[in-house]
Formats: sequence, C-alpha cells, structure tokens
Amino acid sequence: MHPTPYKFSLYRLIGLTLVFAAASATAQNVYRQVDKNGKVTFSDRAPTADTGAASGPQGGVTTPPNAGLPYELRQVAQRYPVTLYSGEECAPCGAARSLLTTRGIPFDERTVKSNAEIEALQRLSGQSSLPLLTIGSQQLKGFSDVEWSQYLDAAGYPKSNSLPAGYRNGPARPLVAQQAAPAARPQAPAPAAQPASPPPASSEPGPSNPAGIKF
Repeated sequence: MHPTPYKFSLYRLIGLTLVFAAASATAQNVYRQVDKNGKVTFSDRAPTADTGAASGPQGGVTTPPNAGLPYELRQVAQRYPVTLYSGEECAPCGAARSLLTTRGIPFDERTVKSNAEIEALQRLSGQSSLPLLTIGSQQLKGFSDVEWSQYLDAAGYPKSNSLPAGYRNGPARPLVAQQAAPAARPQAPAPAAQPASPPPASSEPGPSNPAGIKF
C-alpha cells in the first residue's frame, strides 16, 4: 500500500475547502447603518429592527431625509417640517433665511418667480406676499422674528443651533417644477410626385391603333 498519495489528496482537499470558505466570506455584502444619534457604521450583518433600517449593500446606498440630524431634532423635523417660500430681491426673505440658518432649523426652500408659481402660492396661502413660512400645517405670512421664533419654540425646535458640523440644507427649488419643452415632431416627408398618367388610348382607328380596338 502507498499511503502518501492518499494523505496528499486529503490535505489538498482541505486546503481547497479553506480557500473557497475565505472567498465566500470576502464576497459577503457590506451594510451601512445609521443609529438614532446619526452615527454611521458598516457591518456584514443586515441591520434588524432594533439597529435601524438597512441602507442596502455598499454601492447602492440611499440616505433618508434628515438622516444626519440628532435624534430629537430629527423627530421634530419629521413631525413639523419647515418650508420657506421666498422670492428674488426680497429683503425680508433674506432675513427669514438668516434666522432659520442661524438657529439651526433644517428647512426646505421654494422660490416663487414665474406667474405659474405666483398662482400656486395664492392657492396655497390665499395671497401672493413673501416670505411665507410653513411649520407643519401652520402658515406664517410675512417675516416676524418674534412670531416665527415663538412658533418654532412651540413646535419643539431647539433654540440654539444643534446641527452637526458640515450639515447643509438642500438647494432652493422652484415652487412649480419646470417641465421640459416637448420635442418638435418631425414633419412627414412630402409625397413623391406621381408620374403623369399617359393619355387614354384612342378607340378610333389611327396610326397607333389601325383596327380601332377598345381596351
């Protein structure tokens, strides 16, 4: 008997098994997790209901709105979202934006420029004056530092800036989404000129039809 080939084959089989196991472990998905305090961690385990919703394997990450905010501020922002409606060359609009930014209020800004946007603002608030602030369903028409601060306090927003370093609100967007102009429809090509029909053959006897045959 020759035991050596048997031992070599067994060791080789064990080695290949370890290689495949290591390759399988390397190919596992990596999940991105955000806890209630906004801390981001990565793990090869899909998060449970206790650890938060999974953002999917790394490479297809989607970040939910307000994900980077502290827990208390995120709860208030989800319950009473703040939207500022502003216009161009509007000094009160600039003061309103400065108040929200200085206090650390996460807000969405919509600009009102076109006639369609003015009509949309009138349907929303019953008037066309700016700025307009909405805190949840509450509307505050015209800028007032004291009044706006009182309503923000009542909604539960912190009185001092508690936003994480580097946090930025999204860019201002038009109140009415701009629709792309429809593409010009290609014109149908002109029909080709039809050749003139030959004159009907004469049924009378003649040089071209001496027998006078009718077709």
